[in-house]
Amino acid sequence: MAGRREFADHIRVLGVARSRRSVNITSNTTELVTKVMFTDGQAVAAGAPLVELQAREEDADLIRARAQLENAQREYDRYRILAERGVAPRVMAETAETALKTAQAAMAASEARRGDRILRAPFAGVLGLTSVTPGTLISPGAVITTLDDTSGVRVDFPMPERYLGVLPVGAPITATTDAFPGEEFNGRIALLDTRVNEQTRAVIARAEFPNPGNRIRPGMMMRVAVHQGRRQSLAVPEAAVQYEGQGAFVYRIARGETGTTAQRVEVQTGAVESGFVEIVSGLGNNDRIVASGLNRIQPGAPVTVEGAEGQQRGAPAKGGARASQAARP
Repeated sequence: MAGRREFADHIRVLGVARSRRSVNITSNTTELVTKVMFTDGQAVAAGAPLVELQAREEDADLIRARAQLENAQREYDRYRILAERGVAPRVMAETAETALKTAQAAMAASEARRGDRILRAPFAGVLGLTSVTPGTLISPGAVITTLDDTSGVRVDFPMPERYLGVLPVGAPITATTDAFPGEEFNGRIALLDTRVNEQTRAVIARAEFPNPGNRIRPGMMMRVAVHQGRRQSLAVPEAAVQYEGQGAFVYRIARGETGTTAQRVEVQTGAVESGFVEIVSGLGNNDRIVASGLNRIQPGAPVTVEGAEGQQRGAPAKGGARASQAARP
C-alpha cells in the first residue's frame, strides 16, 4: 500500500558554468600587430600588456608634443624671470604660462593615444588561445584572445518560487559535473533575480563556487542541487510506477464483488530515492497498489494481494499480477 516516507527536500537543475568575469580582448581600430606579449593559457595580472599595435603616427605625434612642451617650458621660464626683474610685462609671463599648460595637455593626450596602442588585461585572469602573431592585421571587434577570471565560477539556474521563502541569498548548494564523476562542489546562492517568470513560476538564481586550481572551466554543464532538509511524502516502490509519454501511472487495487482487480490511476511523481518514488497526487495514504507482474496486467485484471488469507504469499492470480505493500511509515 502507498505510505508516507522520508525524502530529501531538494531540487536538481542544470546550469552552465561561467567565469566570475569574462571579456574578449579586441581592438577598436584596424591596425597591424607589432608585438604579442603573452602565451596561450597564461595567467596575467590586471593591467598586464598583451598586444602592441603599430603606432607610427602616435609616435610622431608624441615627438611633436614633447618638442612643443619643451619650447613652451623655455618660453615660460624666460618670461617669468623677465617679469620678476621688471623688464617684461607680467601679462607676457601669464600668456607663456597658458601656452605651457596647453602644451602639457597636448603632451598628455599624445601619451594617452600612444598608450592605447598597447592592449592590456582589464583584470587578473587566465588568457585563452590566440591565432594572432606579429604582422597580423586586426579589425575593430575582432577577438584577439579571451580573458576569464576563473578564481570562482557562477552558475545561473531556475529555482521554483516556492523556495524563495526558505532559500535566501547565502544558502548552501552543491553541484556536480561529468568532468569529475562522484565529486561535489560546494557553493552558495549569491543573487536572486528581481522577477519571477510568469510562465514557469521560477526565479533565476545565481550560485557562486570557489574554483581552486581552475578545475571548473567556463562553459561546463553543471548539475546544481539545492537542499532544504528532509520531508515526509506519500511514496510507492519504484517498480510499481509505469511511464507513458510525459505522464506516469500505477495500478491501484480495487475490491469488488468478484474479488480484487487492478485499476489504472494516473499519478504525478516527484523525487526518486532509495528505490521509492514520491507521489505528489493521484493516490491516497494506504491505497494498495500492484508492485509486480506489471507486464501481464491490464485494467480490470484480477490480482492476488500479497499475504491475503487463503493465498500463498507472493503467488499471482491466474492471468493477473501480485500486489504489494509500497512504503511504510
